[in-house]
Amino acid sequence: MKIICIGRNYAEHAKELGNDVPESPVIFIKPDSAVLKKGLDFYIPEFSDDVHYELEVVLKISKVGKYIQKERAGDYFNEIGLGIDFTARDLQSELKAKGLPWELAKGFDGAAAISNFYPKGDFDLKNLNFSLNKNKTEVQSGNTSMMLFSPEEIIAFVSKYFTLKKGDLIFTGTPKGVGKVAENDILEAFLEGNRVINLRIQ
Repeated sequence: MKIICIGRNYAEHAKELGNDVPESPVIFIKPDSAVLKKGLDFYIPEFSDDVHYELEVVLKISKVGKYIQKERAGDYFNEIGLGIDFTARDLQSELKAKGLPWELAKGFDGAAAISNFYPKGDFDLKNLNFSLNKNKTEVQSGNTSMMLFSPEEIIAFVSKYFTLKKGDLIFTGTPKGVGKVAENDILEAFLEGNRVINLRIQ
């Protein structure tokens, strides 16, 4: 299983980080070891003093595909969930300044907290609401209508380069409002008003 992540897929988030709005999807990958096991707390790694949360809709690939056409892309996932892409922002900024890849800042152990998955047919994927609370205060609120690249466009683009396999996960990008976590913070993620992630920071 691989975790494919889309960066800068919400214009306001790109702007809040001082990045240009991309003309095609920005791709990076997390290893499967980045998945935070359910029921465990998230531990801030010793190599970062500035870890940020980034809430995202996650697609779960249901069958093998390569060079998938946008019109058929919906056939390649049956379930969705939410995920928190934890990012060591200080390390990422250092790597970007040197023109180096981001993986150390994005792919460390526990850097992908993922909810359970739910049938996509239960939702309107073109108008899907999701949000994140930190210590009972809403810090992120997004809707899939705000995506620069739709799930189908993402799948078509990614599959030009990587064969998608059953069980692969695609993080589809985060809306504005990302921010730093601190010890004892509680993060709660909501999908159409239903809490699907409840996580303590250590």
